Amino acid sequence: MSLNQARFNMIEQQIRPWEVLDATVLELLARVHREAFVPAPHQALAFADMELPLTQPATEGQCLLAPKVEARLLQDLQLKPTDKVLEVGTGSGFMAALLASLAQRVVTVEIDPNLAQRARDNLKQAGIGNAEVRSADAAANQFAACTAEGPFDAIVLSGSVAEVPPALLALLAPGGRLVAIVGHEPVMRATIVTRVADASFQNAQPWDTLAPRLLNFPEASRFQF
Repeated sequence: MSLNQARFNMIEQQIRPWEVLDATVLELLARVHREAFVPAPHQALAFADMELPLTQPATEGQCLLAPKVEARLLQDLQLKPTDKVLEVGTGSGFMAALLASLAQRVVTVEIDPNLAQRARDNLKQAGIGNAEVRSADAAANQFAACTAEGPFDAIVLSGSVAEVPPALLALLAPGGRLVAIVGHEPVMRATIVTRVADASFQNAQPWDTLAPRLLNFPEASRFQF
């Protein structure tokens, strides 16, 4: 099977059935070559309906999310060409490439310096010039690595968290949207937070999924007998 046929099958058999119907998003997924952001040992699985490890040996939380999950998060952000976007969890840079193709500027933060450099190389190779990769532990330093760039029109977490930190919500511009996968196994929920006023936020949780944890985000206390 050719790469183009495999990409077409991914879009038609995985992504569309997951209610990703935005024509701009679908066209972008056909145009940005996902396989170029997949480590060589796993390139044969670039279009598979699964998460792919980004480190060797595999490290918990360091993976490329499944294509349908990335596509749905991207669609939910509803990006505009004038938007400034923050991504937490760069990985190999694929989501950053998608974001940068729709927005004016992307700042993306990666905790692993080796992955951050790989993402820079991948984005350069793909001809993406409006995405800046920063190597930092965003959660541990209360997002200081990106505070100066704020506020952001859109924020995406490329991994799951137990809860969205208030310090991250504070970086949203009025009208800005944050999308994240929030909760605990066995069920997590895609969460869309919109800043409707300075101190007012509106939440929606339109679909369920599972995703690996982003590193060093706080875990909410869970009551146990």
